Amino acid sequence: MTRRLRWGILSTARINRKLIPVIRASRRARLVAVASRSRARALDYAAEWHIPEAHGSYDALLSDPDIDVVYISVPNSLHTEWTVRAIRAGKHVLCEKPLALSVPECDRIISAADAEGVVAMEAIMVLYHPLLHKARELVQEGAVGEIMLARGSFSFFLDRPADVRWEPTLGGGSLWDVGSYPVSVIRWIAGEPDEVFGWETKSQSGVDKTFAGLLRYGDGVLGTFDCGFQEPFRSEVEIAGTDGSLIIERPYPIGSESRLLLRTRGRDESRVIARAKKDAYRCEVDALTAAVLDGTPLDVPLSSSRSNVAVLTSLYESARQGKPLPV
Repeated sequence: MTRRLRWGILSTARINRKLIPVIRASRRARLVAVASRSRARALDYAAEWHIPEAHGSYDALLSDPDIDVVYISVPNSLHTEWTVRAIRAGKHVLCEKPLALSVPECDRIISAADAEGVVAMEAIMVLYHPLLHKARELVQEGAVGEIMLARGSFSFFLDRPADVRWEPTLGGGSLWDVGSYPVSVIRWIAGEPDEVFGWETKSQSGVDKTFAGLLRYGDGVLGTFDCGFQEPFRSEVEIAGTDGSLIIERPYPIGSESRLLLRTRGRDESRVIARAKKDAYRCEVDALTAAVLDGTPLDVPLSSSRSNVAVLTSLYESARQGKPLPV
């Protein structure tokens, strides 16, 4: 019989609705428990989503011997604490992005995972999707010639005033939330930048409601991105080179409308290279499952997540100082 990993969800965050169906759809995963900070809330949530077990505290879930993997969807500022605690409880972990809010916090997670011998990964689902793998493969094969520019955008209207993403003490801000996607995709394609420059417009609460940034590479390649909570929905990536450009439509979140297009030099029209067929959240669940049960290496190891956090924190610091900074 194929072993099935038993999953527990730590918190009742909105993002859980993306993971619950794909965990249930996997033949090698089973959702067994959810935890909230109150027993009543956990029971209500478990009843709503038909989850067998409800825990009235996060610690109770981590102490449950019938759980193999913990999905952590608490606010950003709590990622490190609960990821480390889950790891030390012997659980494998899928932690929502960003993995942490500083490089030292990432190092704590990496050290804990190494010490306990468990699999821990950041839930950067887009980088586990075949569409992004195909995009990087085409660029590496020279489909656009020599890369000159990589750009990405992700924005939407965040119209819930009480949303945790507006709260500075909880790690709120558009860069930490939607901006981490285009930054990670640019890095996925172009590698690690040498220098960054960031600009932000702040909300009344003090977090960035709009952020724009520049990533500079030693070979002359430039990466540009923008993100925000006060603009219409926009989601696109383009890799422009000397022989053409590769466009990813709606890369975050990847869905049925997501496409990979290639426009070559001398042609006005783009041709469709690939369309999304898989659910990106299912891809990340399958990746963690394969890492735990089969020993398959993660496409985005913790070291890569650490590098992404290093870029994001440098961008924030650059915006504060008003000058470019090394990463």
